[in-house]
Amino acid sequence: MIRGLYTAASGMLARWNEMDVVSNNLANVDTVGFKKDEVLLKAFPEMLIRRMKSDGVVQFPLGSYDIAPVVGQLGTGVEVNDIQTRFDQGMNMKKTHNDFDLALEGKGFFAVETERGERFTRNGSFLIDDNSYLVTKEGYKVLGENGYIQVKHNNFKVDKDGTILYNSIYPNEDLGIMVDREQNSFDFPQIKDRLKIVNFYDPRELVKEGNNFFRESIHSGKPDILEVGGGRPNVMQGFLETSNVNPVLEMVKMISIQRNYEANSKVLQTQDQLLGKATNELARVY
Repeated sequence: MIRGLYTAASGMLARWNEMDVVSNNLANVDTVGFKKDEVLLKAFPEMLIRRMKSDGVVQFPLGSYDIAPVVGQLGTGVEVNDIQTRFDQGMNMKKTHNDFDLALEGKGFFAVETERGERFTRNGSFLIDDNSYLVTKEGYKVLGENGYIQVKHNNFKVDKDGTILYNSIYPNEDLGIMVDREQNSFDFPQIKDRLKIVNFYDPRELVKEGNNFFRESIHSGKPDILEVGGGRPNVMQGFLETSNVNPVLEMVKMISIQRNYEANSKVLQTQDQLLGKATNELARVY
């Protein structure tokens, strides 16, 4: 009975952790570029059940037979083996008509410089700061292959390979007059830089941080800059990648986890009641 208490409790703890992960996925269903997590469960080693008071092997001329036969197996509980991030493409590409919004179609990450070092993200919702640097909404500078990226309103565009172009002859730029994007024909395009887009040997080993950032780990490997024609994803300007969380599936999973948790809870209560009877009634001296 004590073993039953531990088995039921391990199931409750595993489902508790799984519920935390699913809840976080649902909370970030509208977060740009969010990648959902999944919990991998692992059963404790099962124990063989043998018939009691039958110990040894009987030998006879034609062979032998076991007088302590295995009559079944006994599960000993479950635990969380790992929590892995799924890097599947987002559910949709949301068109925003904002030149500073960028989305990646394929595998890879934007590189961003933070005070903690270089970090990586799929969130391409960018803007420019007071010094015309392309930054995240947190103010971290987006990295190009040659360093920080300086751009101007309505005078830059991003090709599918991540190359950033600007018009070397920009109407009324010296006068400080804002020109509409449609009025800039890019007749004399110049290359500013190219977005630093990287990938890893094993992206599943990246460590999640706040604000939808990832950092490398020993097992993920160092970031490799993706070259054109070498698996580099397409960059879509004016689009944002939605999260890869399917809210319907996550809600179904949440209901299943809750029912499993309740079932383990009832098993725990039953084991507790049986233990109470064993100690208070069977052992009573009349």
